[in-house]
Amino acid sequence: MKILRNLNKSATMRALCLILGAFSGVASLPLSAGAEAVHALAMYGEPALSDGFTALPYVNPDARQGGMIRLAEAGGFDSLKPWVLKGNAAWGVGVHVAETLMYRSLDEPFTLYGLLAESVETAPDRSWVEFTLHPEARFSDGSPVTVADVMWSLETLGTRGHPRYHAAWAKVARMEQTGERSLRITFTETDRELPMLMGLRPVLKKAQWEGKDFSASSLEAPVGSGPYVVDRVDPGRSITFRRDPAYWGKDLPVNRGRNNLDVIRYDYFGDANAMFEAFKAGEVTVWRELSALKWEQEYDFPLMQRGDAVKSEIPNGRPSGIMGLVMNTRNPLFADWRVRQAMIEAFNFRFVNATLNGGKDRRITSYFANSGLAMQPGPATGREAELLQPFAADLPPGTIEGYTLPEGSDRALDRAGLRRAIALLADAGWTVRDGVLQDAQGRPFAFEILLNQSGTAMRTASETQQIADIYVQALRNLGMQARITLLDPAQFVQRTNEFQFDMTWYERALSLSPGNEQLLYWGSAAADQPGSRNWMGMKSPAVESVVAAMVNSQTAEDFAAAVRALDRILTAGRYVVPVGFSPVSRLAHAADLRYPARTTPLYGDWPGFMPELWWQEAEE
Repeated sequence: MKILRNLNKSATMRALCLILGAFSGVASLPLSAGAEAVHALAMYGEPALSDGFTALPYVNPDARQGGMIRLAEAGGFDSLKPWVLKGNAAWGVGVHVAETLMYRSLDEPFTLYGLLAESVETAPDRSWVEFTLHPEARFSDGSPVTVADVMWSLETLGTRGHPRYHAAWAKVARMEQTGERSLRITFTETDRELPMLMGLRPVLKKAQWEGKDFSASSLEAPVGSGPYVVDRVDPGRSITFRRDPAYWGKDLPVNRGRNNLDVIRYDYFGDANAMFEAFKAGEVTVWRELSALKWEQEYDFPLMQRGDAVKSEIPNGRPSGIMGLVMNTRNPLFADWRVRQAMIEAFNFRFVNATLNGGKDRRITSYFANSGLAMQPGPATGREAELLQPFAADLPPGTIEGYTLPEGSDRALDRAGLRRAIALLADAGWTVRDGVLQDAQGRPFAFEILLNQSGTAMRTASETQQIADIYVQALRNLGMQARITLLDPAQFVQRTNEFQFDMTWYERALSLSPGNEQLLYWGSAAADQPGSRNWMGMKSPAVESVVAAMVNSQTAEDFAAAVRALDRILTAGRYVVPVGFSPVSRLAHAADLRYPARTTPLYGDWPGFMPELWWQEAEE
């Protein structure tokens, strides 16, 4: 157990803790040396907003309260517990119902402001963090949010929750109550991000879940402290959230101009086509268009002609992330980097982009493209090179020297790319005999491409299938036998959680403040952890090293060098056949739904933007 019995903050008890720490070897400095309680915490430097700010800079603090928004989701759901691996949880529960100790600003790379926590205190080296709860903090049933609730939530999520919570909890040495409304978490190792990760963990009501199997999926409506409560649930088809008129935090500066709508409803549809038709019929009030070509050509329908709906483009300054077809290196077929490069050479992005999107998408050139954290052309230099050099012998070619994606061709058949692919495959032991690519034992190069029949967050099902169809045709020119399998969302989630695929569609959004979560995406331990996001199965000591450098960087310059080094490892690892991205979000929405367009935050259309910042104008 990492939870200790309650301690008060008297000088006597602090002295006793120091003595015990000296004997145990855990603490060698006074518990509050150089620390003070503050309203916000930044990863680097100081928070942009000083104590006493009245509202976040990107909200409309005078937004009208009331109204309703109806959103569309693909597939279905069978659970209201987004904090566990089991089940397919309804979207919105973790966003609207549960709260965290601190709130992440959408206008800064990584700064947290107090939410459930009235203040936060941390050691200069961030070896511990202490949170003090707001005295007014309440769950929706009127009961107070207590230190016991926070401590139970952190430990339960870290031991029985989704695997994404486990890594940070493993670095907790102890957790103790230090006052009626305060708790302290001490860490086992130096990691500047850990205090912030603890501040972003959801706080659940201990009494609701005690005595139950927390790891099991459930349709029991969670009792949260957030601005909304679960109002109606039609399992698999719709979920409605209603704003809590007694919400304890509605007057907090961090909440002013947020959570304006009375009702938020999510309706579930079989696929993107059905979702779009529902928007055209006015049954859904916001539609996120993923195709630039459709955005230009397919919005001349009655709803738009009448002016009942409008189009908005929302820019952002965040990284492109990675999107495309990921290769599972647990399959020996894709274990060789030369094979993976051949797969990339065979994908003619220029032709695919022109055919499906009018050539309007930008190509994803690396995982952190579209940001200052992206790897630069040419060889690594300076601190970036220093971080990579110890692993030079084991890194794929191009990691340190520089790596670029093939240019492709305007024609369907990219002969130059296919020639390079054939040469790489031959070097890896694959040759074409009787029109079939085979290894030395005569085994054919055959594999399955797994797709979600309901599409994904960034691509519709028809788009991913069209991309895969064009790709399969190109692979046939190499003698490869690729087949496409469509699965419903539940089956797709199950198989990808268990890494039961050869190749599949892959999307990972990345922020301007990457940290410990990168180990869940690409870390060696995550490669064997069902439910992790390391779908490619990569195991690279270099990744662990540069992530450690990221989370322990003392300056923004060292941090950027570490991220760029990580970007090189991932990109030159050739795990994903990348497609394109858009630097803007395209939202068609009911004309009476508004957002603060003049003060779009740095992250743009990002979780926390829509519907949280939106409001509905009153009817004239």
